[in-house]
Amino acid sequence: MSEIEREVLEVDVLIVGAGPAGLGAAIRLAQLAEEHGKDDLMIVVIEKAAEIGFHSCSGAVMDPRALAELIPDYRAKGCPIEADVVSDEVWYLHEQDRVKVPYIPEPLQNHGCHVLSLGRLTAWLGEQAEATGRIDIFTETAGAEMLYDESGEKVIGVRTGDKGRDKDGNPKSNFEPGIDIQAKLTILSEGVRGSLAKPLIPKFGLDADSQPQVYSLGIKELWQMPPGSVTPGEVIHMMGWPLRDDAFGGGFIYSMADDIIDIGLVVGLDYKDPMLEPHKLFQQLKTHPLVAEILAGGKMIQYGAKALPEGGYHAIPRPYAAGVLLAGDTASFLNPMRLKGIHTALKTGMLAAETAMDAIAHDDFSEDRLSLYKTRVGGSWVEQELRFSRNFHSGFRHGTMGGLVNSAMILATNGHGILGVGPGRAGHEEMETVAHYVDGHDGDEAAKTFRRPKYDGELTFDKLTNVYHSGTKHEEDQPCHLVVADADICVTRCTAEYANPCTRFCPAQVYNIVEDTDVATGTKLQIDFANCVHCKTCDIADPYQVITWVTPEGGDGPRYDRL
Repeated sequence: MSEIEREVLEVDVLIVGAGPAGLGAAIRLAQLAEEHGKDDLMIVVIEKAAEIGFHSCSGAVMDPRALAELIPDYRAKGCPIEADVVSDEVWYLHEQDRVKVPYIPEPLQNHGCHVLSLGRLTAWLGEQAEATGRIDIFTETAGAEMLYDESGEKVIGVRTGDKGRDKDGNPKSNFEPGIDIQAKLTILSEGVRGSLAKPLIPKFGLDADSQPQVYSLGIKELWQMPPGSVTPGEVIHMMGWPLRDDAFGGGFIYSMADDIIDIGLVVGLDYKDPMLEPHKLFQQLKTHPLVAEILAGGKMIQYGAKALPEGGYHAIPRPYAAGVLLAGDTASFLNPMRLKGIHTALKTGMLAAETAMDAIAHDDFSEDRLSLYKTRVGGSWVEQELRFSRNFHSGFRHGTMGGLVNSAMILATNGHGILGVGPGRAGHEEMETVAHYVDGHDGDEAAKTFRRPKYDGELTFDKLTNVYHSGTKHEEDQPCHLVVADADICVTRCTAEYANPCTRFCPAQVYNIVEDTDVATGTKLQIDFANCVHCKTCDIADPYQVITWVTPEGGDGPRYDRL
């Protein structure tokens, strides 16, 4: 087949991803361009969602520190804050009751923070970016692959994804080839487990001196409550039930404006139990008497799920190479101890912009010049904050109580703790086989079998009902964006060793093992990619690492409104 002729667009700075990091970078770069009289600087942002904010999903309680630096009058400009935090509580749950923590640890104190919708925040940031008159934002445009110079050692841009291919990859009548956006500098701000950053990081050895990354999966719903029943700005964090001691995570309830409750559960994707299902645990959380009481009289209106980078300071890769910078969650700039990453994403995007302007001024986009980005991050409050929480997640390898004791000691020892970082393993390496996990939980029926409960459709919901409330849409006659390198593993080794955990860790019922009399095994893996909410869990948690999440057609995926 002949090579497709592609349009080439030449720009100064290309930013991939219109989340907080990407838009923070774009706005700051536009500010610097104005300050330096660079009226001809061409800044382009590409975003795979149909609209800015559609793929943004977070808690969210935001520390406004970075936003106040970027846009000091953000309130006057209409930043969509749901509420200022008015109260904090931390609960340790048992199945039928709770222990309310009498003292709120400093990392979970949210005085001065804002409850908000990340989707609405990013949409507003997009408006601020466009208002500068210096930034072009292209939505429905997915980054498909990196472009390199002839040596292969320098990034020179990104090729965007084709549109209008059928499920076999053949062009349809509406075929539109992607374009090559060639840039002096590319900033990757794709969010968690970026599809461009994933191969880029090992190519340049950016993770050579960092610990393996670990992730969590956040699952959440929005509930519309009766008029006048919700006090905006109330924040509750929960630990304990329904999570087992060997699984990291916790729940949250945030009160928003318009009598909306934001409820969710975060589950570490370094769990050991192969039968664990995060979505089921989230539904169980809502049945706790105290949680069910909060939701009584309400109606679930939205659903979403997203992975989070939980490795923290020790898992941050080198965030630069020739021609490219990594910002926000793409480079693991999230504080796992505070469960906050919006402010660090914004700030690292801003620091990337300052590095970009310096490179433009010197017409030098080499690795050496761009290393100043790491220096800038190192001299900022981002470094101080992440370094303080550097040993947080590692403590939970010793169970919930070990993690809590270590967290207390982190506060007392200026970040060191008592357990240290240790050698570290990637999260998917922690999952045990069914046989091994059952042997370790002799007599525990819950560890031997998996039973998906019946959901009542009022308080608890099955995955497909939740997916419907995510607004997810995909053109079904296109190549599957969930690429399995060896499907035979799924129905042979994985079935025998792990009982196909993809059917459980996916929060959207994308993966199913179905009967197929035409194959020797009698079963096959069926991938219903149209249900995918783009959380990246399968790419992260698969114990064999044979699943690769790539971008579908631009514009496809969830359509989050207020998540």
